[in-house]
Amino acid sequence: MDALIAGIRGVHMIAGMLALFVAPGAMLTAKGGRAHRRWGKLYFWSMLVVALTAVLLALWRPIIFLALLALFSFYMAFAGYRALSRQRPAQGETATALDWAAAMVTLIASAGMIVMGLTTGVAIRQQLGVVPIVFGALGVVLAGNDLRKFLRPPADPAAWWFSHMGGMLGSYIATVSAFSVVNFTVLPVTVRWLWPTLVGVPVIIAWISYYRLRFRSKGASTAPSEPPPGTGGAGEARARTAAH
Repeated sequence: MDALIAGIRGVHMIAGMLALFVAPGAMLTAKGGRAHRRWGKLYFWSMLVVALTAVLLALWRPIIFLALLALFSFYMAFAGYRALSRQRPAQGETATALDWAAAMVTLIASAGMIVMGLTTGVAIRQQLGVVPIVFGALGVVLAGNDLRKFLRPPADPAAWWFSHMGGMLGSYIATVSAFSVVNFTVLPVTVRWLWPTLVGVPVIIAWISYYRLRFRSKGASTAPSEPPPGTGGAGEARARTAAH
């Protein structure tokens, strides 16, 4: 059993480091281009491995908070990836049962983190402070907002773009947070957990605002288009034109 757990931990660390270093490749390449899609897919599947191994390790120890956090962290990457499949709600590209289920599980897991932060024993509050409450609140807001959009898809033709950006970049904050917790031991525990969120969330808001203004200046008819997950390059040229 010890050898199995050590193997799972090793896979978790390798996938986490891969996600940490490949994400900038997707961020810095032409949106919708071949390189962007390849880096993005590699990042997504790395995050899936990170989440699965994290849940296994958290349940083995057991540390339920880490299992719930793994679900919340992966959901952002999942939601960002799945947004590519909902570019044209008016043409039937709407949320599937998988999207609904993932959002509901994340909503429940996030609510669980809030409850854990407020009501569990003194030990976890001393070790983590407000961390479970902060991440739980973020998860409730994100999953709840997605459920609202599933019920009533936004009229903005570029809404999928912003959902994709917000989800992928938000999940990268979680990756940086994990790296910080393990390596930046000179910092207080709460700071190690939360500084990536405090820095990253304003950056995401600013970056999305930049694209909102850019698309608005070009007009709604030039909203970007990108092929959904698992398809070829249709729409690549339009996405590159809109992004640059």
